Amino acid sequence: MFNVSPIPAFQDNYIWLITNNNHAVVVDPGDAAPVEKMLAERGLTLDAILITHHHWDHTGGVKALLASWPQAQLYAPAAEAMPAAGAIALSDGDKVYLPALALELKVMSVPGHTLGHIAYYAHQQPEAPLLFCGDTLFSGGCGRLFEGTPKQMHESLQRLAGLPDDTRVYCTHEYTQANLAFCHAVEPNNPELKKYLQNVAKLRQQGVPTLPSTLAREKAVNVFLRAHLAGVRAAAQVHQGAELIGDIEVFAALRRWKDDF
Repeated sequence: MFNVSPIPAFQDNYIWLITNNNHAVVVDPGDAAPVEKMLAERGLTLDAILITHHHWDHTGGVKALLASWPQAQLYAPAAEAMPAAGAIALSDGDKVYLPALALELKVMSVPGHTLGHIAYYAHQQPEAPLLFCGDTLFSGGCGRLFEGTPKQMHESLQRLAGLPDDTRVYCTHEYTQANLAFCHAVEPNNPELKKYLQNVAKLRQQGVPTLPSTLAREKAVNVFLRAHLAGVRAAAQVHQGAELIGDIEVFAALRRWKDDF
């Protein structure tokens, strides 16, 4: 039985730690120091490193960790520059099997934030599915379009939204409260959003992470998964000051709005 826990890094990053007994895998280690500290405190051996995309705050700790743990296997997206030598390059549909964790992950291509961005998805009964989605999907938000197009990001988000509703969403930033403030500006009368805003405020007051979320929750509150709804379209059109044709145009308008929110 594996467990997943966050390792806080920088101002608002989470490095996800997956463990089973004394074996560990980390997702997107932007900084080696907090990972090494956690491994030492818990007496863990690092077996593997999973990378979702090339940005420094997700890869900055890779070389130092591999220097300390040369047996650890590095996995990274094939369509992006490798963060270190010896990485196994992954493309859409590939599978990563982590024997010490008894965990198999499916690789999903989700371009938009970066062109080669991937996510890792696992569904092993009786556990709820889990999704490590990097900076593609956030709770209440989505990543900025640094390299991809609105069409690519919208399609990536729709692909993730097609996974089971009980999928646990492990994104890599504590952006939830700010994201929900934007969602509230778009959908001020969404009752599920109002309840979630209150719950998130309590968690943050206590210094507790708001993650993981679930896809069911995100589909109920995250406006970037709700561009097909008439109310979201209407709000985006008012802000844009123009008619928006199709879900991708609505999504693009929402992303521009959020960029300046």
